[in-house]
Amino acid sequence: MAQAEAKKFCIAVIPGDGIGNEVVPAALAVLEQVGRKCEIQFEFRTYDWGSEYYLKCGRMMPAEALDLLRSADAILLGAIGHVEIQDNITLNGLLLPIRRAFDQFVNLRPAILFPGVKSPLMRSQSGTVDMVIVRENTEGEYAQVGGFVHHHDVNEVAVQTSVFTRNGVERVIRFAFELAMRRKRQGRVTSITKSNAQAFGMVLWDRVFEDVRSEYPQIQTESLLVDAATVHFVRRPESFDVVVASNLFGDILSDLSAALTGSIGLAPSANLDPLRRFPSMFEPVHGTAPDIAGKGVANPLATVLACVLMLEHLNLHTAARTLDGVVRRFLSEGKGFPPDLGGNSGTQDVVNDLIRKLELVEISVDQAAPRSS
Repeated sequence: MAQAEAKKFCIAVIPGDGIGNEVVPAALAVLEQVGRKCEIQFEFRTYDWGSEYYLKCGRMMPAEALDLLRSADAILLGAIGHVEIQDNITLNGLLLPIRRAFDQFVNLRPAILFPGVKSPLMRSQSGTVDMVIVRENTEGEYAQVGGFVHHHDVNEVAVQTSVFTRNGVERVIRFAFELAMRRKRQGRVTSITKSNAQAFGMVLWDRVFEDVRSEYPQIQTESLLVDAATVHFVRRPESFDVVVASNLFGDILSDLSAALTGSIGLAPSANLDPLRRFPSMFEPVHGTAPDIAGKGVANPLATVLACVLMLEHLNLHTAARTLDGVVRRFLSEGKGFPPDLGGNSGTQDVVNDLIRKLELVEISVDQAAPRSS
């Protein structure tokens, strides 16, 4: 019998800065092995955009960058940031323009306490924490509406305006409810706001949440103020299933949830266009970590887990389950960990272990097609 032709996917790769240049090649090596096992062919188009590009060219990416990315099936991003460049320049020069241009209105951040990994919360046992934060990703507090008056003067005034639209709020909340239906873990959606103090945008959010939840009577719901949410994330993290929050609150809470589940080095994220009109972007939550960059000890697992999210989005479900299973097996063995997880293995050691485990896996082949343009 003739062998079926491998499915082909184009992945735009932006390693970025710092340890991004270490964890992204590591994850690509693992992804290539998954491709060989599952008869999936990946074409990686790598772009050297980021802070070094900015220092040479005065911008984080070229003017035609979005056009180059548009034809990809997905985007894999490492990390962006540089000690010599203000963070608002790096963020607004690369990450936010991609999210907005491709209407990646959902930022998905799973937080799982994997077997074999210890939480800083002594009473939390492996498997008890399994939440996902759905963060609104294109407006809200990061809308970049505002400006300066009397710039650099002693009377300087900065105005920063949050923008909440009913459409923007409703679509991300509805996504959260649909996700809770699919997860079938607890069937619970928690909304996070600060409507006692922010009486316009956050009140709109609360009203929309009430409207949408009435359409999902089988889903339990909870509404928390963000300050109370930080308390309950620590007190009862196992009670959370799907958490939906604004751009700022989702950003902050997802870092807290990552810390609760052992290490930010295990935290992936996905910037999704759920309507699949444009490529979605996948990245680790961690930053550039300049203190360890170039030492070969960065944890690549967050980027590998971001690749799991990417495979799921591309409807390569068997490949996603296979890679996720290999990561879980590695963690459950409790050995060969990188430094952030209490071990002394290097980045390449972790990659080699994952690839060895993949070589031994017996899998069936997915049926999926690239995103239509």
